Formats: sequence, structure tokens, C-alpha cells
Amino acid sequence: MRVKNKKTIMVLAVAGCVLLAYWLWLSLRPVEIVAIHHRSSGFSDVLVTNFPPTDKGKINWWLKNKDMLKDKYAALKTDSDGSFYITFWLFGDGYKEEGKYDRLCFSDMKVKENCIDKNRVFSVETVNNGDTFFTVSDAIYLMENNGEMTKVKYK
Repeated sequence: MRVKNKKTIMVLAVAGCVLLAYWLWLSLRPVEIVAIHHRSSGFSDVLVTNFPPTDKGKINWWLKNKDMLKDKYAALKTDSDGSFYITFWLFGDGYKEEGKYDRLCFSDMKVKENCIDKNRVFSVETVNNGDTFFTVSDAIYLMENNGEMTKVKYK
């Protein structure tokens, strides 16, 4: 009876280690920016792979990389009032033809395959008072101009 319990504990420990290793691998992969598209004044779409899986990871990635996105990729196109809205989409299987119902297509590409499957992972919006909203799959976070962060409840 004792041997069976040791085997069960060993199997659970190995499974736990494998899951932990997989989670670490997911968390530590570098984000790849595939392309950036500007839809209109103040609205940009960034196509990415390997985006952080957690809300905190996404927000921290943004805070660390927003200047790089602005300087290197000109991703932060602001509106006349200084606000902007940027959406991060998983690139998935790449560009596709429009064909399917729920695809996002980019008019700045003059080829047939100019659409992606909609898989939004993160968006950032600033308003003219300097506050920033971070939207993830099931939550919105507000970072006030003073840097204070709060989770906004859905109604």
C-alpha cells in the first residue's frame, strides 16, 4: 500500500514540474512584433506572437516597451487631442483572404491576403487627461496620470 502512494506522489510531482516548466516557457518567450497597421487618426493595430499570458505580464510589457513602439515603429499615432487607441492581435496563422465572417482586414495592404482572424489579446487607450485604460479578455485596468492602477469593474 505504501509503494502505491509513493508512486502517485512521484507522478503528481513530475506532472507539476512539467506544468511549471511549460508556464515558465510561455512567460519567458520574447514578444515578436510582426506588423503595425494604422486605421485612422489615433487608432493602431499591432500584430504579435508570444504575447504574455497574464494581465500583469501584458501591462508590464506595455510599460516597458511603449517608448520602443513609439520610436522604432511609430505605433502610437495620436489623435488631435493627444489620445490614442492601440490594439494587440495575435498573428496566428498569418494573413488570409477576407472570406471568413469575423476577420479584421487592413486597407493599407493592397493584396488579397490582407486579413487576420480576430484574436485580440490586449488594448491600450489614453484619454486627454493622461489616464490610460488597459483592456484584457475579461477586465479593464485604469492607470491614472499619477501612476496609480485600479481594476475597473464591468457593469
